[in-house]
Parts: sequence; structure tokens; C-alpha cells
Amino acid sequence: MTQAQSVLAVNNDLPIRTDKPVHSGKVRSVYWLTAEDSARLIKEKGYDVAPDAPLAIMVISDRISAFDCIWHGEGGLQGIPGKGAALNAISNHWFQLFKEQGLADSHILDIPHPFVWIVQKARPVMIEAICRSYITGSMWRAYSKGERDFCGIQLPEGLGKDQKLPELLMTPSTKGILKGIPGVPEQDDVNVSRQDIRDHYAAFNLRSEADIDLYEKLLSEGFNVISQALEKIDQIFVDTKFEFGYVTDASGQEKLIYMDEVGTPDSSRIWDGEEYRNGRVVENSKEGFRQLLLNHFPDPDILLNKDRMDEREALARDNALPAEVFAQVSKTYIDIAEKITGKALHLSDNPKQEIIDILSAQYGLID
Repeated sequence: MTQAQSVLAVNNDLPIRTDKPVHSGKVRSVYWLTAEDSARLIKEKGYDVAPDAPLAIMVISDRISAFDCIWHGEGGLQGIPGKGAALNAISNHWFQLFKEQGLADSHILDIPHPFVWIVQKARPVMIEAICRSYITGSMWRAYSKGERDFCGIQLPEGLGKDQKLPELLMTPSTKGILKGIPGVPEQDDVNVSRQDIRDHYAAFNLRSEADIDLYEKLLSEGFNVISQALEKIDQIFVDTKFEFGYVTDASGQEKLIYMDEVGTPDSSRIWDGEEYRNGRVVENSKEGFRQLLLNHFPDPDILLNKDRMDEREALARDNALPAEVFAQVSKTYIDIAEKITGKALHLSDNPKQEIIDILSAQYGLID
């Protein structure tokens, strides 16, 4: 088995029984189960959901996306070895911790394989909930150009690059294109203020004004739980993105839950604590790969300027990145996953076949 075969790059071609198109995102593919299979599994496995809840199989891949493009490496490598298993293992760890600490449930009902989640359909809140504990990245770029207002929050003068912020900042942005909200541009991923959300909570798919407070509570408490756990392994939780949605449980109760992934190197910046105290930022997250790309190509503006998307896509398509780059990124993901979970990561020689075997034998979902 070659390394290229052990990488799961294409994850939308599994023979999972479905009567809907497979939805493939940058990293995950979603297979919506038939109504019959959903109802059967809910009964057989005793999932705490409404008996007619739609379920899906969510399969992660090892693909790596940065600057809205998928990148590939030399030797036919279409993904980062170990990346998918690392992301799922980290998310699973944090979701479990949230549950134990009484924060909220997630959309995950079952974990048949390190690459696979069985999830329930959630009604998403149309907010990318971003928390920041340090000033870096896009916030620092804007601050250094004189911007002081971020999502309705005023930052003080005199902050330095990569400095800890005076308090945890919540800087939400839109998830998808929202129409008809005064003062909110009809574009994906635009910053919104707390007041925007309060004034138009229904447009963001929040059920009530009280749920704004609940979402903020789950956001800050979730951030703090992860931050404190990372502190114990001398890692710094710099910033992250959370997503939320609503589901209905078996008793008919609607509840707000965490969805997507949480606290992963893809959705967060994580810095090495010792290096930071020595005045150096060492990324244990995808941010390291982004910086690497910015340094690798002679014109970084192509990667940063949204008006140059055609050139950027050509860059990603036409350039196989050096094998050592992929090896370095693989090590970052595997190391941080093993540090966080305290367990060795299960790396499969043939993840696709393993997934098919398990979903066939234990779930009866393969045609």
C-alpha cells in the first residue's frame, strides 16, 4: 500500500446507500440516509433523536484547503497523511469534554470509524462564531492599518502583534449569504455586531432573543474549556470558530447544540507555549501551512487578494507542493492530536475499505 493510497483524498464515492446527491465540502462529504435507514438506525441504536429525524454519514478526508483552494503534493499526494483522523479525534475529544462539563451536545450520534461520524440533521444558526484571545492574523492586519472597531467592539490603542487581548473577543461573521438585513452586506463571511444579531436574530436562524445569550455562553465556555485543557499541555488557544444549530431530541425537546468541528488545527490557531514565552510563534495548526504557502510563492498577494481568485486557483492546480512540506504538515496534525487526546492516532493503510466494511457489517448501509 503506497502512502498515496493510505491518504483518503476522494470521499464522495463510497457505496453508502442514499437517495440524495452526496454533498462534498472542502474536507468532509455528507451522505444523507434514506428515511427507512434513518428510522431503522434510530430504533436499533437507540439514538436520542426524534424517530423521524434525518441522519447522515459524514466522512472526513485528508484533503487540505487553504485560501479557499485545495492543495496537492509531489508523488500523487492529494492529501495530508493522518490529517482526517487527527481532526476527528480532536473534535471527538472536545465534544466529549463539553458533554461531561454540561455545556451542550453536538450533532454527532455515533463514531463507527476514525474517519466517520453518524450525525443528525441540525437547523444551522447562520453565524460563524469566532472567538479571539490574541491579536493576530486578519485582525492584526486590520488593526495595524488603523482599524479599531471589530464587530462593534472597540480595541484599545497600543496593542502589539500576537499580543494577548485584554479579554476574550467574540467577532461573529455571517455563515452563507444572508439577504435583507439592514447594514449587513449580502456576502458570505462578513463581520456582524452583537447589535446586528440582537436586532435581527430570526434572520440568523436563532429561535429567540434568549438564545443569543445562550449561544454566547456556549461560545465563551467552550473556548475556556479547550483553552484550560490546552494550557495543561503547554499549548495556547489563540482563536477559533464555532458553529451552532438546533436539533430535536427523542422527547420532542428542541435544543441548541455545537456542530461542525471544534478546537481543531483547521478551525483554530494553536501556539506552542514554551516557544511563545521565548518570543517566537510556532503554529500547531493549519496557520503554519498558510504561512508556508505565503513564503513559498513569489507573489503572496495572489493568496491574500480575493480579486485574484482565478490566479490563486491556477496556483493550487498547477503546483505540486514539495513532499517535505506535506510531511511537515502531517507531523503537526498527528503530534497535536496525540498531545490533546493522550492517545496514539489510529492510522489506516486503507481507510476507504475499512469504512465500507464497518458500515456494511455493523450498520447495513452499503449497497
